[in-house]
Parts: sequence; C-alpha cells; structure tokens
Amino acid sequence: MAADGSLREPRLGTLVGLLERFSPTGAESEAVAWLVERMRTLGFSTAGVDDIGNAVGMIGEGPFQVMLLGHIDTVPGEIPIRLEDGRLYGRGAVDAKGPLAAFVDAVARVGEMPGVQWVVIGAVGEEGDSRGARFLLPRYRPRLLIIGEPSGWERLTLGYKGSAWVQVTARRALAHTAAPVESACEVAVEVWARLKQRVLAFNQDREGAFDQLLATLRRMESGSDGFEEWARLQVGLRLPPGLERSALERMLAEVVNGDAYLIEDFIPAYRAEKNTPLVRAFLAAIRAQGGRPAFTLKSGTSDMNLAAPAWGCPSLVYGPGDSSLDHTPQEHILVEEYLKAVDVLADALRGLALSFLSLRE
Repeated sequence: MAADGSLREPRLGTLVGLLERFSPTGAESEAVAWLVERMRTLGFSTAGVDDIGNAVGMIGEGPFQVMLLGHIDTVPGEIPIRLEDGRLYGRGAVDAKGPLAAFVDAVARVGEMPGVQWVVIGAVGEEGDSRGARFLLPRYRPRLLIIGEPSGWERLTLGYKGSAWVQVTARRALAHTAAPVESACEVAVEVWARLKQRVLAFNQDREGAFDQLLATLRRMESGSDGFEEWARLQVGLRLPPGLERSALERMLAEVVNGDAYLIEDFIPAYRAEKNTPLVRAFLAAIRAQGGRPAFTLKSGTSDMNLAAPAWGCPSLVYGPGDSSLDHTPQEHILVEEYLKAVDVLADALRGLALSFLSLRE
C-alpha cells in the first residue's frame, strides 16, 4: 500500500482493509478472516466463518431478517493499492469489495433495531461456481435481499441475464486429407455458424439487449487417436428472461444436427419487481442524499440469479462503483461515491426497519 496518510481515513477502513488482502477465487481465507474480525470490531452481535468459508456477520434478532449478500472473491490480477485524485485503486474496489464494505459500514452505523436482524455475508466463489451463495440457499429465509454489486450510488439494478456454458463435440472417422469428406474441425465450424444464425433469428424482434440471446465462442480444440478425430467448442451464452433449459436444448439439438452437446451449467435470468417497499426505501434514500435515482438491467450474471428466486422475497442490487471497470487493470472506485453509497444504505435500512416497526404496532 502506498504511504499515503489519506488511506488511513477511518471511513475507508473497511474498504482499504479488504483491498489490502488480495482474494482471487479459491484464495479468500485471509480476507474472510480479516472481515470477520472487522465486523466484530464494528459492533456486530456475531461474526464468524460458515462451513463453506463465507464471512457472516449479524446484528440484532427478530423475525424481520434483511440479507445483504456481497462477495469477497475477485478475479485474478493484483492491483497495487493507491489513492490518486479521489480514486482508490485495487483489485475488487468495484467488483465487489466496494459494495461489500459499504454493506458492513452501513449496517454498523444503523446498529440494532427492535425486531430486525441484519445479516451481512461476504460470499466466496462468486467469480467461479458461486459455491458460497449456493451454500446459503437452504440455510436462510430472509424477508428482504440486497445483493452487493456495482451499480453507481444513484442506480438500482433490478435484473441480470442468465448464463449457460455449452460444450459441442464433433467426431469423425479419420480419412485421408484428399478424401471428399468433412473433417471434425470443419463440422465444428459449421455448427458455430449455424448457432450464430439461430441466435440472430431468435433476436430478430427483440430490441433491448436484456431480452436478447448472446453467444460467444470461448474455446476451440481438436485431436485424434489415429482412428477417430474430434473437435470441441466451448460456447458461452447469455440468456434473456423466459428462455428455459428445455427450449435451449431444443435449439442446440437443431444446431448440432446429430453431433453431441452438453450444457455444463444453466442459470436462468432474473428480474426483480420494481414496486416494492425495498425499492421505495432506496429511492427515498438516494433522493435524500441529493441523487437522481435510476434503474438498470445487467447483461452479466450474479448471485442474484440464484438467491432471489430461491428465497422469493423482494430484492435488488446496489453498490458503489462503475461496472465498466470490472475485471480491468484500471479498477478503482471514487471515494466520494463510496461514502455516498454508505449514506444511502444506512438511510434505506433505517427506513425499512421503521416501516416494519410501524406495521407491528
């Protein structure tokens, strides 16, 4: 960390502490242990590490459980921590230690409120197989869910596209190169071309990017054993709302035309409701801080896709940071935006707790 006294600004303590502990997927334990101790220092009622390795902190008890679910892992590529012109650089500053730190700081500021339990979780593995979030699904049943991903302090994210990884394999008997037969590699290339055409046809009447199917060719490989040759494609798909696995299977079966395919992972798209007490509380809090709230939908996939439909409660995604900086060598967050987001979160949480208390009376 650069020897800059401003990095020791108390209001940045949680964020800087997390950034100092580089935690790419699969190597989160040091950052998790530090965050647990940080939550204890900030007055959380309980803080610990669950059986999958997530950092879990709670304040208060009661039937009104509010889950603030962030993730503590990052993509690879450590970025030296530095503060320049109000910009705090470091891997995870945006995706998604900034939002997670804001959750911790805001909940600590609000503190205990009657009948309400705040649960803050720094999940592991979100940039991989989301093992941290998957572990939580049968173990919690929150009344409200806030996911920590960068949206900008004035914006609320209400939906993420789904995703699927598809492996296509073409196999053909080896033949002399002069023989008039298609090689496995040629077949694989034709499959990719047919898939692109099928995607174009699917999207023909769909104007918004969130409602479109997107396909990218991520890997190609081939080989032979002296008798048979094979060619394999790995395709990444971004899925629009409403595209179910069965429909995707039918599409792929037509495209591969008898060759083999395997859907390695399938996560449906998710879009949250806009007219909920949770959303209204955030809109009021953003306006109270002088902001002009707006909504957005994301083309990526997050733990929202897993947790929100499993728990069936009102949900949204919120967090400081410019998502265009996700995974980039220039990843940084504006200090002013981070502090604004903490203010918004604290105001929104207080408003939600007071609304719950008024309903009980």
